Order: sequence, then C-alpha cells, then structure tokens
Amino acid sequence: MPARKSSVKNEGRNGARTWIELDSKAVKRNIETFRRLIGQNIKLWAVVKSNAYGHGLPVFPELADKFGVDGFCVDSAVEGFRLREGGVKKPILVLGFTLPERMEEAAGKDITITISNQESFKALSRAKRKPFYHLKIDTGMHRQGFYPEDVAKMSKYMDSKLSGVYSHFASAKDMKNPVQSSYTENQFNNFKNALSLLEKKGFSNLTKHISASAGTIVSPEYHLDAVRVGIGLYGLWPSRRLKAAFSEKIRLEPVLSWKTIISEIKTAKTGGYVGYDMTEKITRPTRYALLPVGYWHGLSRLLSGRGEVLIKGKRARILGRVSMDMAVVDVSKINCKPGDIVTIIGKSGRDELTATEMAELSGTSHYEFLTRLNPLMEKIVV
Repeated sequence: MPARKSSVKNEGRNGARTWIELDSKAVKRNIETFRRLIGQNIKLWAVVKSNAYGHGLPVFPELADKFGVDGFCVDSAVEGFRLREGGVKKPILVLGFTLPERMEEAAGKDITITISNQESFKALSRAKRKPFYHLKIDTGMHRQGFYPEDVAKMSKYMDSKLSGVYSHFASAKDMKNPVQSSYTENQFNNFKNALSLLEKKGFSNLTKHISASAGTIVSPEYHLDAVRVGIGLYGLWPSRRLKAAFSEKIRLEPVLSWKTIISEIKTAKTGGYVGYDMTEKITRPTRYALLPVGYWHGLSRLLSGRGEVLIKGKRARILGRVSMDMAVVDVSKINCKPGDIVTIIGKSGRDELTATEMAELSGTSHYEFLTRLNPLMEKIVV
C-alpha cells in the first residue's frame, strides 16, 4: 500500500481508524548519522526485509533512496521485485534463501542473491540466466552459510557472477561483555580466513561485508566495503547496552509512530468485568475508551491489563484482554472524547511510548514487535 503524505504532523489520518506515521526528517538524519560513521568510501545498505521492520514496503525504501543509501537488503526475491516495481534502481541483495525458480527472474531484474549451500549452487548452475550472487560464510552464527573450511571445495562452483562475500555477527550488541566480545572477534577472524581462502582460489575483487547496525557502531574495523544497517536506520538501538555505551556520541531518532482514535467512551459500575475471560474486575466506577485496534494490528495480547497508550499526553492503561480488533483503556482521569487521537508508539505531549518499552512489556524484542505490525495499516509520511 503506498504511503500518503500528511501536511499536518501527528494529526492527519486521512480517514484511517489506525495508521502509522513515518518521520521523513528522522530517516534523513539517521542516514546522515551512519554516513558520518562509515565515511564516503564504504557502501551504506539499508536493510528493509520483513516489510522494512514494519515501516512499510515500498514506503520506507523510497525515503531511504531519496536520502542517499547506496543499496538495499531484503529477505526474499519477492521483496526485491516489489522494490523494483516501486522504482528502486539501486543495488538489491537478497539475504535469505532464493527458490530455484526465482533465480532467472532475479537475474532479469538485476537483483543479487545469496548462495549459502551446495544445493543452491547446483540450482544456479541449471539456470539459463544467472543472477549475480554473494557467498554467505557461517563464522559462528550457525544459520546460513558455508563454514570457512568448506570454502575451498566449494570454489569449483564459483564463477564470474560471484560479486560479494559476507557473514553475520551473532552478538555484537554488547562489546563490554567479554564472552560476546571475544566471540565477535573470533567470528571476524574466521571471516578473514575465509577471505584468504577465496583469494587463493582467484576470487579477490569481491565486495566484503559483515556488519549490521551493531557492528557498524562498535568498530570501524568491521566496516570493510559495505555495512548492512537495519534497526539503526529506523532510529532504534540494537540493544540497551549499546545505547548506554554510545548514545552520547551517536543520536538515533525513531522514525515510526503508531496511532489510532477513540471510537467510543463508556462508564462501567463496580463489580463487572472487562473483556474476555473475566481477567479484569472493575473495582471502582470506571470511564473507559474503546480503541479500534487489537492483536490483528500488532497490539500484542501480552499487553492485556498492563500495556499503556497515550491520550493527550497522559497514560491510559489497557483494561482486560486485548481482543482481535479492539482494546479497552482506562480514561477515568483523562478529559477526552470519541475521535481523539491515541498514540500507541510515539510522542504525545511530553511523554513518549517507545517500541522498546512496548516490546519489553510483551516479553519480546523491539525487532519482533515492529515486524508484527500489520502491513495493511495506512502509512503516512510526515
């Protein structure tokens, strides 16, 4: 769904009951922040997989493209096709598995794929038209990729379409932890060993990359030829510990706000229950508001009875179970009416509810919370 543009920040909802606002200035400043970190000679690739971490395809990539990233990383060839259909002309790298039947189409749309196993190499050899590809090395993450010691025997499958090689850190988010720091450095050394093996086989002019947001922040040594920045471009820190260590030097600005409206206001007497399963008993006369959002939209059911939203700069607790398409909040102390705007993620008045706070209350990470936002929700660029 294409984004609409709002001329009134934080107010224009364009007829939607719930919507997501993307702060274009925050996108620009976050890109500038990472560009200063890596310099002009290293490629800055925006990771926009999984609906751009909930920020929307092709909406966020259009903004990132406008403000000067060098390319994009997606999870699947299908996501890459969507970017091409949306007008993106810059390089696109598929990080995930590509089905054999998609390889020729990827080649036709100038999309680079990842090869991480022998079966994919064999499928690639059968393609009439081969896409460019990057080789994935498993240096210790134990997901995709060839182990460094397997690179030499895989070289018989490699050809001129091999344009890059990369790996991924398992835990670069807390370099003050000696175990994690040592493991990250070990991974980096494993990657260098794989590069050495490739060079011995004649593959030396390759784009090399290993850093996501955390690796990009913690050490220039890890920048290599390109960095793959996801959560950082959306204005969020990979971890609280990384934020504590670097926030005085690096400023990240959240891009996404999630809002809805009050659909009804009612009053309940003492003694009843709110919502399914009788989990919340009304212990005093309570004025409450209905919100037309629920777990289908991404408001986790785990926020039942404990999560909060912002209405006119004040916090309103969620009462009872979050339903599939509705939630109830306590507005006994808030002067509000139907139609008023409710902030689920973002700022209202002097207060702010962050994706990290909502995620932690849901027992998960901000990565998961954001990517679970329903992709059908309206996106408004402000």
